[in-house]
Amino acid sequence: MADLPSILVVLVAVFLPLYVWIRGVEHIIIHQRWIFVCLFLLPVSVLYESFLFVRNWLAFKYYSDPERHKERVQKVQEQVQKWNKDGRKQPMCTARPGWMTVSPRVGKYKKTHCNIDVNLMDILEINCAAGESTGVVRVEPMVTMGQLTHALVPLGWTIPVLPELDDLTVGGLIMGCGIESSSHKFGLFQHICVGFDLVLADGTLVHASKKENEHLFYSIPWSHGTLGFLVAAEIIIIPAKKYVRLSYNPVHSKKELETSFTRESMSKENEFVEALAYSEIEAVVMTGTFEDEAEPDKLNPIGYFWKPWFFKHVQSYLKSGPGVEYIPLRDYYHRHTRSIFWELQDIIPFGNNVIWRYLFGWVMPPKISLLKLTQGETLRRLYEQHHVVQDMLVPIETLGNSLSCFHENFELYPLWICPMYLPRTPGLVHAPVDKRRPHSDGRMYVDIGAYGTPKVKNFVARENMRRVEAFVKSVDGFQMLYADSYMTREEFRAMFDHELYDKLREEMQCKEAFPEIYDKVSRAARL
Repeated sequence: MADLPSILVVLVAVFLPLYVWIRGVEHIIIHQRWIFVCLFLLPVSVLYESFLFVRNWLAFKYYSDPERHKERVQKVQEQVQKWNKDGRKQPMCTARPGWMTVSPRVGKYKKTHCNIDVNLMDILEINCAAGESTGVVRVEPMVTMGQLTHALVPLGWTIPVLPELDDLTVGGLIMGCGIESSSHKFGLFQHICVGFDLVLADGTLVHASKKENEHLFYSIPWSHGTLGFLVAAEIIIIPAKKYVRLSYNPVHSKKELETSFTRESMSKENEFVEALAYSEIEAVVMTGTFEDEAEPDKLNPIGYFWKPWFFKHVQSYLKSGPGVEYIPLRDYYHRHTRSIFWELQDIIPFGNNVIWRYLFGWVMPPKISLLKLTQGETLRRLYEQHHVVQDMLVPIETLGNSLSCFHENFELYPLWICPMYLPRTPGLVHAPVDKRRPHSDGRMYVDIGAYGTPKVKNFVARENMRRVEAFVKSVDGFQMLYADSYMTREEFRAMFDHELYDKLREEMQCKEAFPEIYDKVSRAARL
């Protein structure tokens, strides 16, 4: 029998190199993640994206039609009906893996709930006619913004609110929230939807619109799949033009930003309004209009892979002064995709380098879903403690105080600033009565998006986020629910109007079938 020292020598000889290798891999993933991303995720992303593009094109041309959609919906109904027959043992949720969503977190409830396969990802019908001012596109919930622009823009049509990132889905934008630089005119993504098809807890299929199941229609947005399974949506489409004439207006004080941004947001002449703040006192306010013709010397197809990242291009106007460009419509819509707003600079620090762009820009960006899938527990914890991905919706008159709150708690730049009109309608989110305009049917809000690593001293994620959430609640604002929420259940219910939602959940017997919204979006549900 070998003596103990010999055994120890063998164990050390075997496991020490293994330990060193594991720690080395961990170090690379955390501190030199760009190596893993560039060598592995970028090639895989190209293959994945190519497959999806071909698959979606073929489906749109040859496979996607209302009859086949009915068959797919029946399969969803059968799964729900089976869940009922089996005794309703666990709440239900979609079977879509958490890593496939654009949300930065993976919901742990997926492991404890009954997973229902809702694999619906096709454009079903485009109903429009030349000369008409509006039309309707009918889609399945997993259709992405990239799919929609590929299908609609060549036909001369678009949806009025088209959120920037290619991979955002219709279902996510309805069940959660969607905003775009045209939201000052059209509201949130939910406000351009005219109909929803939903599979309820008993397996029945219902249609909801302003004329049919009205209360359900207004309660579906922001509900995060807690009233039923969305299987189709009808969305307004409008005629599109070839270009966006984009004006860049740099400002050099917070007061100037407030004044300029509010003025442009209230203007009926602007089709698009947004701002990027690069510090407490420096920002660029952008306004855009549709155009069919472009001045050749001002044409800038920013979607080309060798072009600078959009937020870097915008920043150059702080030095050069005001300017005007004509941008192809689809390039404008997805202007923040190539750099994932500015998140990619933390993952691939040299991604905007001119040499890298010309040589490898065509493989950018890595798929967000693959970044999440390969994140690992250590990196996930670091992101939770030292990284912020948050959007807060606040009344536009509170913009100055809101920016101060973000600076005091995050000191994180750039900030995305986007106006949105919020009507006073039933549902979880609606404009509160403005005492200055009591008879108004809505109120102008602004979305402030913070994405990246805070620079504020002594940043503690929970404490700083709690202060921001408290401020947003105090000004009648709302927190977007795709990211971490540190609110208590009571605070959450005070921020969002649950009256109609609670009534519907009782009437439709949802309590056993689906968790409450809070139980899906709170930080505790996403650890």
